[in-house]
Amino acid sequence: MPFIPHTEDDIEQMLATIGAANIDALFDEIPAALRVDGLPGVPTTMSEAEVSRLMTQRAADVQRPLCFVGAGAYDHHIPAAVWEIATRGEFYSAYTPYQAEASQGTLQLLYEYQSMMTALTALDVSNASLYDGASALAEAILMAVRCNRKSKSKRILMPTTVHPLYRKVVRTIVLSQGIELVELPYDACGGTILAAALSEHEGSDITALVIPTPNFFGALEEVDTLTDWAHQQDAQVIALVNPTSLALLKPPGEWGHKGADIACGEGQPLGIPLAGGGPYFGFMCCKKAHVRQMPGRIVGATLDLQGKRGFTLTLQAREQHIRRSKATSNICTNQGLMVTAATIYMALLGREGLVRCAAACHDNAVALVDRLTAIDGISKVFDQPFFHEAVIRFERPVAGLLEQLAEQNILAGYALQGDYPELENCLLVCATEQRNAADIETFAKHLQQIIGSH
Repeated sequence: MPFIPHTEDDIEQMLATIGAANIDALFDEIPAALRVDGLPGVPTTMSEAEVSRLMTQRAADVQRPLCFVGAGAYDHHIPAAVWEIATRGEFYSAYTPYQAEASQGTLQLLYEYQSMMTALTALDVSNASLYDGASALAEAILMAVRCNRKSKSKRILMPTTVHPLYRKVVRTIVLSQGIELVELPYDACGGTILAAALSEHEGSDITALVIPTPNFFGALEEVDTLTDWAHQQDAQVIALVNPTSLALLKPPGEWGHKGADIACGEGQPLGIPLAGGGPYFGFMCCKKAHVRQMPGRIVGATLDLQGKRGFTLTLQAREQHIRRSKATSNICTNQGLMVTAATIYMALLGREGLVRCAAACHDNAVALVDRLTAIDGISKVFDQPFFHEAVIRFERPVAGLLEQLAEQNILAGYALQGDYPELENCLLVCATEQRNAADIETFAKHLQQIIGSH
């Protein structure tokens, strides 16, 4: 709990310095009709000891549920050292590193992060970083339009297998800039981009194709075929990826014959805890040829006059931070802190740790789907390979099931009908390395009992 050190004398001195009679005078511009006289329902003042006791009691009442929900936010194990280091004063309070001579620690960490992300994606350059995965995709689309000067159409092929919320954010950001989003339907059997839908755009002016893998349904797209097809149309390829999956799957820089042009996604799986609304952070990597169009901070390494290695912001206009109306990206200090945690997380796990984490996620997801589909009335919807989440269908409405399982302290999955009406009574279920055989069996038994009771 923060300690507020100001005494009454301190407060009186500060008010006197600025010429205010009292605290209320600081807010005299607020109309009286908008002011609240008292806070009904808020208890009276409590001492620090009383507040600490109350919060300890409240914390004990909160049970941590078994989480089988994914859909863009994933329950991974975070080593204790990650946030112990990230919340040290040197990192926790660090702001945008304008002055390289005073920010070498922060700049070196960001440089290490960029190096790790380029290794994961097999691309040349990484930024550090963007607001979240959804806005990172929007930024990638804007960047692709700037990069692809052969295309005049500003047409982006957007698969419906992209996260529904990401598509909404992208639409909000780019449509006012004359960019056309063309939705690509998915194959009802595989849950991946429908090949026949691409043939309709053969030979036309396409600016970019978005390829999500694993996609929102958890399925793996045919990335090599899709990448080569897009490049044959002189279109840019934007890879939307889960960073944890890249420890096992072919990285975007190696897709097809030329590799993806831009890779982006949500960095939350890399050491960021689940929280109500974030903060998260978006990552972006690209080929070196496109680096001058990349938004966000880019840190470079150099040598000083004494030949010592140093780090500095590079390829970046001050408009990014100062003249916001002319900025090309959306970044803030919270995302810098998230990147700090992600860097520490990746450094602690290393290559082998990331591979083991991703493999455990996949193994647990396969075990989860196999166990649940062994229950009468539940079936797997798509037949394509998946990473750590998949879609299952029930023979009864899922809304009631989710409520009943929540009463058993189980978050059972994400209901898809609201975003995909054709997937009625379908649930997107996920298992990370946090889940084990006992967790899966607990889920299955409660589910079986609920289904059996009906």
